Amino acid sequence: MDLAERLQNKLSMASRHSPHQQQAVPNVQQNQQQNKNITSLLSKLHGAFAPPKLMIDRRALEKTWKLMDKVVKLCQHSKMNLKNSPPFILDILPDTYQHLRLIYTKYEDNMVALNNEEYFKVFIENLMRKCKQAIKLFKEGKEKMFDENSHYRRNLTKLSLVFSHMLSELKALFPGGMFAGGQFRITKSDAADFWRNSFEDRTIVAWKIFRQTLHEAHPISSGLEAMALKSTIDLTCNDYISNFEFDVFTRLFQPWSTLLRNWQILAVTHPGYVAFLTYDEVKARLQKYINKPGSYVFRLSCTRLGQWAIGYVTADGTILQTIPQNKSLCQALLDGYREGFYLFPDGRSVNPDLSWAVAATPEDHIQVTQEQYELYCEMGSTFQLCKICAENDKDVRIEPCGHLLCTPCLSSWQESEGQGCPFCRAEIKGTELVVVDPFEPSKNNIRSVLNSANNNSALNIAIGNESVGHEEVLGIAHR
Repeated sequence: MDLAERLQNKLSMASRHSPHQQQAVPNVQQNQQQNKNITSLLSKLHGAFAPPKLMIDRRALEKTWKLMDKVVKLCQHSKMNLKNSPPFILDILPDTYQHLRLIYTKYEDNMVALNNEEYFKVFIENLMRKCKQAIKLFKEGKEKMFDENSHYRRNLTKLSLVFSHMLSELKALFPGGMFAGGQFRITKSDAADFWRNSFEDRTIVAWKIFRQTLHEAHPISSGLEAMALKSTIDLTCNDYISNFEFDVFTRLFQPWSTLLRNWQILAVTHPGYVAFLTYDEVKARLQKYINKPGSYVFRLSCTRLGQWAIGYVTADGTILQTIPQNKSLCQALLDGYREGFYLFPDGRSVNPDLSWAVAATPEDHIQVTQEQYELYCEMGSTFQLCKICAENDKDVRIEPCGHLLCTPCLSSWQESEGQGCPFCRAEIKGTELVVVDPFEPSKNNIRSVLNSANNNSALNIAIGNESVGHEEVLGIAHR
């Protein structure tokens, strides 16, 4: 038990024996603040007593690049016969090298700033460690590395996936070679609020701290469950959780309200889930069910992190893999079952019923502001009308950029292989159904009342039987 855990236990014991526990009505806000303070203190202690971090300088980077180069040369052996399909380590490591070079050129004259970014130091340490693991595989496996069915080769494939995850994370957190910091956006609003309230502007937190904090919102029942959860969310296998990994996890197992229940249903108990498998491995796995159409498995997509890939056997004995769009995996599996595509998880005859796990998610309501109403009136249009087709009302919001359009237009755009949001080209990480509530001009008189009110007052104005707060009266769109 480390110092942080001992302190946590003492704090827990102290809170149990505290006279404040005798109060009939606990102070919820005070308890939340205490939990936040404890988390912050534990986080600082973890940093203070953790092993000293690597000093990032050109020498350290060159050492890392040499290790990467050695792994590439080992993988280039003619007998390895690696397939050029994702995750292809002979592409991933050179791409990682190029991005690290780009970062170095941006910070060459200010290495202090780079050393101050905890994430980058953790990344380099992990990259060196994973390269050494790969080199050790070749040293121990010897001729067995050339056998595609050996466990040494399987471990290399898993390492290739980890390298792929690391590269995706590095590019997301250092776009263009510069640290994104607070500019990185967690897609789901509830998840973003949790991270911000728990960890403020930190990019990465130790797994122990993350586990304890997540437990406050979504109870983790046992140490065994915690280990299984870590194996799913810690994509880079470094004992830390970044906001990037958290974003991927919360997109995969949405919605936030039932996050861990969804994870248990899909990644723990469902026989169709396959962890750390590649496109080629899924194809090989389904080959033995080629005469059993409807057999299927699903995995995390390595090329589109945060999305699922489903592999299945068709009626004519073809193996296909698809990435569901604009729906949860539970819904996609249900739809596929009804249509006769996903019947036998990993070839098994019993298919879990997921209908109980798919709850109707209440649509988010967006209120049109008076300014928006007046602006679109001048143009002879309305805010709620989709600006692509000018026929349907907007009913879907792209995440995380927040642009609105109608579902048919979004589907057409994605089917035409349009890249990113059709308005701003930002990556589409998710979507949410929305309802745009039109502005009601009859309430215009409220604005004059508000303008005369003290800006610092907690003014509420009654409209009928409903009490409307300041922002709601002004029609601030919900984001």
